[in-house]
Amino acid sequence: MYDVVVRGGTIVDGSGEAARTGDLAIADGRVAAIGRIPERGAREIDADGCVVTPGFVDIHTHFDGQATWDPLLTPSCWHGVTTVVMGNCGVGFAPVTEPNREWLIGLMEGVEDIPGASLSEGIAWAWESFPEYLDAVAGLDRVMDVGAQVPHGAVRAYVMGDRGAANEPATSDDIAAMVTIVRDAMRAGALGFSTSRTTTHLAITGEPVPGTFAAEDELFALGGVLGELGTGVFQLVPAGAGGEPMEDQFREISWMRRLSARTGRPITFGLFQNDHEPHLWREIVDEARRANAEGARLHPQIAGRPFSVIVGLESTHPFKRRPTYQEIVHLPLAERARRMRDPEIRRRILSEDPASVNPRAPLFPEDYEKFFPFGRQPDYEPSREQSVAAVAARAGRPAQEVMYDLLVAGDGTQTFLRPLLGYSEFHLDPIHEMLQEPHCLVGLSDAGAHCRMICDASTPTSQLTHWVRDRTRGERLGLEFVVHKQTRQTAELYGLRDRGLLRPGYKADVNVIDFDNLALRAPEFVHDLPAGGGRLIQKADGYRATLVSGEVTFVDGEHTGARPGRLVRGTRGGPGDRP
Repeated sequence: MYDVVVRGGTIVDGSGEAARTGDLAIADGRVAAIGRIPERGAREIDADGCVVTPGFVDIHTHFDGQATWDPLLTPSCWHGVTTVVMGNCGVGFAPVTEPNREWLIGLMEGVEDIPGASLSEGIAWAWESFPEYLDAVAGLDRVMDVGAQVPHGAVRAYVMGDRGAANEPATSDDIAAMVTIVRDAMRAGALGFSTSRTTTHLAITGEPVPGTFAAEDELFALGGVLGELGTGVFQLVPAGAGGEPMEDQFREISWMRRLSARTGRPITFGLFQNDHEPHLWREIVDEARRANAEGARLHPQIAGRPFSVIVGLESTHPFKRRPTYQEIVHLPLAERARRMRDPEIRRRILSEDPASVNPRAPLFPEDYEKFFPFGRQPDYEPSREQSVAAVAARAGRPAQEVMYDLLVAGDGTQTFLRPLLGYSEFHLDPIHEMLQEPHCLVGLSDAGAHCRMICDASTPTSQLTHWVRDRTRGERLGLEFVVHKQTRQTAELYGLRDRGLLRPGYKADVNVIDFDNLALRAPEFVHDLPAGGGRLIQKADGYRATLVSGEVTFVDGEHTGARPGRLVRGTRGGPGDRP
């Protein structure tokens, strides 16, 4: 008898090969057999009419704090994710000295918009070094597997103190000390090293992340550890990735190709289309392709949908910084919306200038051509005609007034999609093209981060619904292809060779999906973080069951109580070679 048999599903095994109908048997946490299986399982799952896939592997999350208090790792657990990699973008919580804990919290709050009060209350500090942090994470049961990268910002601040935080140049002694820390972290099981070089990543103090301006000797010494040990991924957000002006747009890829060729290790870097240079992404993809042909291993990491802010009264909106709004911001949502409909308050808010300046405003102006009302069924590829500006033009009214009136209607829960990156041409053909590049990887969900503005942890679901089934404004993609892009391909980048495929001997991380009825719910704002912190969440319908290591963790979106997830540690050659 098997532990579990999934019966009669359409098996999309993660390899990219054609789907087939059959049964899938699980024993001892591994896939035991696929095909026609007459033997019974201790638990039987009817998958007739469903798609059966590997669990999704999300390689770009910021659960570094949440992983220490939340066994579910919401919202990723609601979207078929069974493995996450955290510690991206050079921010994290180890190594750390006790006096520096609040500074690291402020760094994470500034860069990734995770409420500092929630991090302060939620994290039970039980470590100083990165290996001790891994041990602390390993000691907690959870629904999915987690792996961690060692963050440049924390390492720099630990070694250099205020000089590191202020982005002063590192001395040879500083670099040697940082190399030792990274080497110890990798030997303890870190999956890679991460850094950020975009000036759009700012600490809560407004200062760039430590490492933003690191010189090549520092980057090559730290990246060299990965080559020395023969393990790990170098992850970064390069300069220019956030759309900020650059004199030399190819400076970053120049040193990346040399570092990867020298170390033999993969480098994955964030890549978006930006409105200032909407065709630059294609040139960078071409440069990466040429570098790889010459011996590098460069992998642009792309988002499967526009990188977007969810605009609303509970998140962020164009009137948030205006003085009159600040007088009523403390009111409950419905009352606040009612007060904002008062003609005098409306007049005052609309006539005011912001009381403070958003430091990122020059990059992302309040252009109402890029504000799109979200309906009950979120649409991540809206047409230009659906924008607030277009609605206002048809009505012959100022766009700002239309935006205001839509925002405060009803109980104030109306939300809007505001693409920041990846939507320069008002369609997703560029992302469609990026997805089809073999060396481009799907990531950048930022799950666990940007709590009050962005909710892209649901990207694994929208990849399936939009690209495979629902797209009407361009070509779609095959189911087998899209599953491969977020299972085997992402797992292989990080050397997770035991997962991402439904083959005998592989880890039994499985999704059973009612594909015809798979649907994203609208984003909603909740206050469920420690200290009452608020965040946007987004759930989905259609996940019949999710299994991790052969244990059923979710049924129809509800947690079963099982917590089979573990810490994934990296080793030379990869943390999970198949048996």
